[in-house]
Amino acid sequence: MHHTYGRARSAARALVVPAALGILAVGAPLAAAHTDLDSSTPVAKASLAGVPESVTLTFSDPMDKKYAKVAVTGPDKQSVGRGTPRVDGKRVMIALDPQAPAGEYSVGYRVVSADGHPVSGSYTFTVQTQKASPSPTASTSETPTLPSTPPTPAAGAPAASDSGGSPGLSTAAVTAAGVLLAAGAASYIVLRRKRVSRDD
Repeated sequence: MHHTYGRARSAARALVVPAALGILAVGAPLAAAHTDLDSSTPVAKASLAGVPESVTLTFSDPMDKKYAKVAVTGPDKQSVGRGTPRVDGKRVMIALDPQAPAGEYSVGYRVVSADGHPVSGSYTFTVQTQKASPSPTASTSETPTLPSTPPTPAAGAPAASDSGGSPGLSTAAVTAAGVLLAAGAASYIVLRRKRVSRDD
């Protein structure tokens, strides 16, 4: 009887060990098949100078196009995604509105891998406020524009003489002076002749 009990215990042990190994063998592939988000563009907590063209999520396994859901909301809690997400193997992409405002953006996703593993999560990134460039102002040190024609002299102002003489001297005055000089010279000659004739 004692030998029979010992044989039963040995047989039970022989069955338990293979069963445990079978459970571990089944559980290992399930754990290894878990799908994760490997990377994202933009990355979480990124600070950008402008709104990116798109958000791209890269997973560890290929995604099912039918069950890829991605939502991107802006600082005003409005959706800024354009169209539906596009799936390319392990990558899921969605285009963004380039006119969206600056502030904090939230990316939420829920996708299913090709072998049926669901993945969901969210993260945020920030778009900095873009400052408007200052408008150019007129310079106060600009050179004044010169007139295209010289100013007209005021009425009554003496005209400049081309010969370098007095400004007020005219042609008529010069002629009159010449006549007076000629008359004086003639009178002098007549008087001199009279004196000579008297002396004789």
